[in-house]
Amino acid sequence: MTPQARLSAAIEIIETIEAQRAPAAKALKEWGAAHRFAGSGDRAAISGLVWDVLRRHASSAWIMDDETARARALGMLKLERGMSVEAIAILCDGGRFAQRPLSEAEQAALATRSLDQAPPPVAGDYPDWLDPYLAQTFGEDRVAEATAMASRAPLDLRVNTLRGKREKILPALAHLGARETPWSPLGLRIELGADARNPGIHAEESFVKGAIEVQDEGSQLAALFAAAKPGEQVIDLCAGAGGKTLALAAMMQGKGRLIATDRDKRQLAPIHERLSRAGVHNAEVRSPKGEDEPLADIKTSADLVVIDAPCTGTGTWRRNPDAKWRMRPGALEIRLNEQAEVLDRAARLVKTGGRIAYITCSVLLPENGEQVVAFLGRHGGFSIVPPDQTASMLGDKAAAFGTAALGQPEGWLMTPRRTGTDGFFVSILRRDS
Repeated sequence: MTPQARLSAAIEIIETIEAQRAPAAKALKEWGAAHRFAGSGDRAAISGLVWDVLRRHASSAWIMDDETARARALGMLKLERGMSVEAIAILCDGGRFAQRPLSEAEQAALATRSLDQAPPPVAGDYPDWLDPYLAQTFGEDRVAEATAMASRAPLDLRVNTLRGKREKILPALAHLGARETPWSPLGLRIELGADARNPGIHAEESFVKGAIEVQDEGSQLAALFAAAKPGEQVIDLCAGAGGKTLALAAMMQGKGRLIATDRDKRQLAPIHERLSRAGVHNAEVRSPKGEDEPLADIKTSADLVVIDAPCTGTGTWRRNPDAKWRMRPGALEIRLNEQAEVLDRAARLVKTGGRIAYITCSVLLPENGEQVVAFLGRHGGFSIVPPDQTASMLGDKAAAFGTAALGQPEGWLMTPRRTGTDGFFVSILRRDS
């Protein structure tokens, strides 16, 4: 397919997403099934265009003063891809499978309009109702932070130390452009261009043998800050597919007791195969059965309870740009209630001297610091482990991380702009009595 045809296809898919309110991944899959002549490179390029339009959903419409799918696509090419009016006009030459030529109004908008006077939700590309929350966290920096959350994320990998070492695995992935991550001592990063296909990591020998896992560096750091130790009893209370369970297992070096569970047993489906491939032998997966509590036999005996809390996912907008536009205010209240409930469950499991690692992939204060403060109000026997002490897990990078990340009294907040990771909040709570 020509670049012109790819742009036309992307606009068609955006129209479908908006008309049907369909998830972008579903719309892209259905388009690919109906257009099998499109090669993998074409599909990757079209997907990149669609995701970028969703990332610049509001700002591109502002630039063009037009909310149609075509206008958003044209505005995105200027804002996200940095294309000139002349370059955009070449993609809209009116030829076969190409968009019609630019109108005078479109040319003028692309040449003269900017985001200088745009309100923060438009300039930062996020829903209006979230503006007070982002202002609460970032203040005047919220547009810059949100803009960084709208860029494409790299592909991060975590080296599984039960199977290998980073210095040996890195050369094996050199053909993918892998390099060490800035903070995590276990991380590898592959930068992806706008039209790049995701590399076939699952076919790499290192992956097949369990030596690497796909995991954002921020998630890696959250697991490191939990500081699981060999011989401890560790519970991953919201284990899901097992990403942090695997990281905790490697930190425990196969020694001690690791229990993974989740209220939604469907989320646990991939964990068994992942544990086996990673060489984890000290993990027990407990699936809920009806109304029975899968951890009923554990009372104040855990050294560490890790909560990868259900949240709004505002920190993952780089990877799920359409999710922010489908998010509604009521979702936040639901998540806050779920977080409080799981924190209270964790409090019953951890022993004196033990700790809770509370983790969200959100940048919203009510889900992060405020949730921690509310927990401490309900459970007087807990205290916050000072964030500087938590960051000491990074060794000689701790000081630089402390400067980069947003330190709050309750814990660390990582963001794409500050740390180059997804948005993650981490608070370590110690049970003192």
